[in-house]
Formats: sequence, C-alpha cells, structure tokens
Amino acid sequence: MALPESNVPTVLLTEEEYLEMERKSEERHLYLDGYVYAMAGETLAHGDICTNIIGTLFSQLRDSPCRVLSKDMKVRSGPIPTARRTKKGMFSYPDIIVVCGTPVFHDHHRDVLLNPTVIIEVLSDSTEAFDRGQKFLRYRNYLESLSEYILISQNTAHIDHFQRRGNKGWFLQTFFSLEDTFTIPAINCSLKLSDVYARVTFPPPKDEFEEDDE
Repeated sequence: MALPESNVPTVLLTEEEYLEMERKSEERHLYLDGYVYAMAGETLAHGDICTNIIGTLFSQLRDSPCRVLSKDMKVRSGPIPTARRTKKGMFSYPDIIVVCGTPVFHDHHRDVLLNPTVIIEVLSDSTEAFDRGQKFLRYRNYLESLSEYILISQNTAHIDHFQRRGNKGWFLQTFFSLEDTFTIPAINCSLKLSDVYARVTFPPPKDEFEEDDE
C-alpha cells in the first residue's frame, strides 16, 4: 500500500498500542516502526483475483498440512523485541497467506501470524512500490519461514514469483501469458494464470486514455 505523508500520526505508537487500537477498529491499518497507515478498500479486480486464488489453493491443500488464510490475518515482520514498548517492526495484512504445520502467533489473541510459508500480494498503482520494496525487504529479512513471495498485477496478466534459495538469495520467475501455469514448490501447488484472472477485465492501455483526451 502507499504511505502518504498526510496519513502519518503525530504521535508514534508502540506495538502494544497499535494492536490494542487495531483490535477495536472496524478498519484495517498497517503498522511500520510506530507509524500507522489506513488501508484503502479493494477494486473488483483485486477481489476477484484473491477469491480465484484462495479457491484454487484451498482445493489443492485440503489433505495437506498447509492452509490458506484470508487477508484479515496480520503478519508481524521485524526484529525480536528487546523492550516491551518497542516501535521497531511491521504488522501487515497480506492479501493471501499459506501457513504449513502449526501456526505460530504473536500472542494469545492468535490474530498475528509469525511463520507464513507463502505470501501473495495483489498489486495496485498505490501499493506496488511498497510491496516490491520496503514490505518485501521486511518479509525476507525477518520471516525465516517464508519460502515464496508472489506479486500479481491486477491491470494486466503479469505475475512475479520469488523463491528463496537458501543463502543464495531469491530466484525470480515472471509470467505474462494466460496460458502459463507455474508451481509453488513449498506447498506443492500450481496456479494457472487463466484461473488467477478468471472474470477479470483489464483496463485499456494508458495510451488509449491519452488518445481519448486529445
């Protein structure tokens, strides 16, 4: 998501203060090192893509030790707190999470996951830079359990699939064709781009808008 300066609070919150606020709120907020940012609603394409993927993965994971979680589950990615009232860390709401084995939670509320296996984010113009940049940096530095990170465009058929390769960093594969199928080895699943983008209507290219304006 985008991080607009107008949304920055004047008083930084500790993790505990953020969680207390968030559990009472009817809206979702991202937490980043003491700053709290309201999350925007989703487009129809964003919702369709998430629903398509969750349905596809659910059917493939039914008899496995892995489960797919919705976007209402928070994930914490940050250094291990050295003080109770720390402000160093990130609490985010990934669009789709897959966790394998026993979920590990931040506290007894069981609403902040610490050990995701796969995270999938559906990009938009306002979120792409953050999802590719600071968010992915936090994920790969602080989530040792994370094996794969998948970024999906909602404006065109374009999926970037990052796979952790031990100490060798992350390996990237990119898919552009609706005829493509790619595997997610960490959870033994596969996704067809035609299934991911089912019922999604892509906007016309930007140059078409420019021509209309002339």
